[in-house]
Amino acid sequence: MPSDLIVFVDTNVLVCADDMRDAAKQLRAREWLLALWRQRCGRLSTQVLHEYYVQVTRKPGLAQGDARAKVRRFQLWQPWQIDHQTVETAWGVEARFGLSYWDALIVAAAAQSGCTHLLSEDLRHGQQIDAVTIINPFLVGPGELGIST
Repeated sequence: MPSDLIVFVDTNVLVCADDMRDAAKQLRAREWLLALWRQRCGRLSTQVLHEYYVQVTRKPGLAQGDARAKVRRFQLWQPWQIDHQTVETAWGVEARFGLSYWDALIVAAAAQSGCTHLLSEDLRHGQQIDAVTIINPFLVGPGELGIST
């Protein structure tokens, strides 16, 4: 794995890892998350964790206690705290790239936390937004970035 590779994970990847309705997506999301845990190169933000909790605890979903345990576990990734500078960066990304504010905030958090890649199903695969490359985790596996599984 390249030593400077740091990968930000969008909410949809975390949600897919728990979603049994699409076994192929669930398997791929889990493959990515496991590889990022092993290589210690995964990052996320408080926004991602908040969105994840809300989405997975809706009916039918995970029990609140299970969702809370997962959020607590991801605290080990030292989630990026959304601050004023991150919001300012998001506004710039929103204006320059035409993203929704929420997607721009994800990109800004990835950039602010030093990530080289952003795993997201919601953004265009291969798009370069400043120093962050968008990767659709359901189109490529971790091995294609040099991350061993």
